[in-house]
Amino acid sequence: MERSTRQRTAIRDAIEAAGRPLSPQEVLEVARLQVEGLGMATVYRNLKLLLDDASIALVQLPGDGPRYESSVHDHHHHFQCKQCQRVFDVHQCPGDLSKLAPPGFSVERHEITLYGQCKDCLSAAPATSAPSKSAVHNHPPTGH
Repeated sequence: MERSTRQRTAIRDAIEAAGRPLSPQEVLEVARLQVEGLGMATVYRNLKLLLDDASIALVQLPGDGPRYESSVHDHHHHFQCKQCQRVFDVHQCPGDLSKLAPPGFSVERHEITLYGQCKDCLSAAPATSAPSKSAVHNHPPTGH
């Protein structure tokens, strides 16, 4: 078994403390608070070792790079903020989705990803007023 290093401990601690899946860059930023001078190559090397020993789990969202979370989670889903790109855990699950499969098919597992804005991005967004009724109906001619 690989010996534990200060860098690996900092990386594992960063992932466990986050409470949400982290990108390698986010892992680096948080782990550097414990190990100054930590580099991205060291982060990637240790992420692989932590995956190999099942200390962490890979989270792969469609169209996005890999993220990492603690492997102690039960079945759950994810929410990705489309503004800041952070990913959060969603612990509710709709349950058995086998009725959505075509007749005669067997559902073995499912993954659900929700997309929108996180509470931090929503609270930071400037308040926008709803368009007035006159603005809604005054569209420029389209030439059709």
